[in-house]
Amino acid sequence: MTTAFTWDIAQLERHTNDGNIYTVFSAHYTVAANDGTYTSSTYGSIGLEPPAEDAIPYADLTPEMVIGWVQAKLDVPAIESALQEQLNEQAAPTKAQGVPWQ
Repeated sequence: MTTAFTWDIAQLERHTNDGNIYTVFSAHYTVAANDGTYTSSTYGSIGLEPPAEDAIPYADLTPEMVIGWVQAKLDVPAIESALQEQLNEQAAPTKAQGVPWQ
């Protein structure tokens, strides 16, 4: 079965003294993995540098745009691979816990 990975932006942090630009300096993101049976997810945040030029007004930002910025700074294959490993562990556990007398 194919795993679907869904990236989302949970929150943005921004400076409010930049005129109408409101420079975003941090993005909090989530990544969810779903193979149709099992799910796994992760949450993180990453700092963003101010734009060198052509700053985009805060109101004009889109999720796709910010996800692109986040992914450009991260090792996307490693994150998705780790989530896939969690799904694989759910499907075929290699560890267990408990006591034998219950």
